[in-house]
Amino acid sequence: MFVDEGKIHVRAGKGGDGALSFRREKFAPEGGPDGGDGGKGGDVIFIAYPGLSTLFHIVQQHHFRAQDGESGSGQKCYGKYGRDCEVRVPVGTIVRDAEHGHVLKDLSTPGERFVIAAGGKGGRGNAKFATSTRQAPRIVEQGKPAEERTLHLELKLLADVGLVGLPNAGKSTLLSRLSAARPKIAAYPFTTLHPYLGIVPGPDYTSLVLADLPGLIEGAHAGKGLGDRFLRHIERTRIILHLVDVAPIAPPEPDVAWRTIRAELTRYSETLGGKREIVVANKCELPGSDEGVAKLEAACGAPVLRISAVTGAGLTELVHRLFQVLAEVRGQGAPEPEVWRDEEASAGGEG
Repeated sequence: MFVDEGKIHVRAGKGGDGALSFRREKFAPEGGPDGGDGGKGGDVIFIAYPGLSTLFHIVQQHHFRAQDGESGSGQKCYGKYGRDCEVRVPVGTIVRDAEHGHVLKDLSTPGERFVIAAGGKGGRGNAKFATSTRQAPRIVEQGKPAEERTLHLELKLLADVGLVGLPNAGKSTLLSRLSAARPKIAAYPFTTLHPYLGIVPGPDYTSLVLADLPGLIEGAHAGKGLGDRFLRHIERTRIILHLVDVAPIAPPEPDVAWRTIRAELTRYSETLGGKREIVVANKCELPGSDEGVAKLEAACGAPVLRISAVTGAGLTELVHRLFQVLAEVRGQGAPEPEVWRDEEASAGGEG
C-alpha cells in the first residue's frame, strides 16, 4: 500500500543512573568510592533507505522507542549503553515536528542518517565526586531524561522527470514502454491511484528516474479529484514531461488540455510552474491527430514531440530529448532545501 504521509511518536532511551558504592575488600581496608557511571540511552535514528518507496510500514507501527541505558555498578563499572532504534524511511522523506510544524530534516540523500531523538546522558557515580577533602562522597547523578517527540512525515518522491497530464492521456502506458515498471493500465479515468517510479535506461549506461503521477483535473491545486495529494511528488523533479492526448475523439481539445494542466501546476506552486517542461503529443498513430498536434503547438508556441505510446513510434527521440534536457538542467544546479535546525535538541544530544 502506498502511503506518503503520517504521524508517529518517537522516544529515545533514558540515561542510566550513577552508582553509589564503596570498595570493601580484605586487603584494601581504606577502600573508597567506586560507583560507576550510568550508560547513555539509545538514540532514535532515521536512515534514508533507497529500497523503500512508501511510509506504510512506519505509519503502521506508529511508536518507536530506543533502549534505556543501564545503571552503573560497583568497582567503577559503567552501565551498558542503550541500543539505538534505527528507522528506515524512503529517500525524500521530510520530517517535521508535529507540534510546531518545523522541518527537522529533509532526508534526500540515499544512506543519510539523522538522530531525530537523542538518548539521555548517563549519570555519574560517586567515584567521580571524590576529592582530597571529600573522600567518601554519597553523591550520585540520575540519568538524563530521554528526548521524545511526535513527528509528521511527508514523502516527496525523488525523480528526475515528472510525468503529468489529464486522465487517460497514456502516461502509464508510456511509463511501461520506457521502463520495467508495470503500472495498472485501463481505459477509464484515474486508473493510476498512486505514483509509480520507473528507471529509464539511456546512452553509455546512464539512466533517469521517471515518476508517473495520477491524472490531474481542473481544480487539482485546491484538492479536486486526487488533488494536491500527489502534486508535491513533482516538486523535486528537474523536468516535467507533459503528455497530451491529441486523438480527435478524445475531449477536451489538446490546447485546452495543455492549458488546464499548466494552470494547475502554476496555481499549486510558482516553483512547479517554472520548471523546465517537455510537451509531448501522444496517440499520434490515430487518423486526424495532425489537427490536434497543430492546435497543441499553437497553444505552446513551439514544436512538440510526436509519439505513440502504444506502437512505440517516437519513443527513441523522446528518450534522447529527456537526457539532453536533463543534462542541461543538472548543469544549472538546484538550490538546497531549507531545513530548520533544533539547536536545543542538538545541544542536549551531545556527549
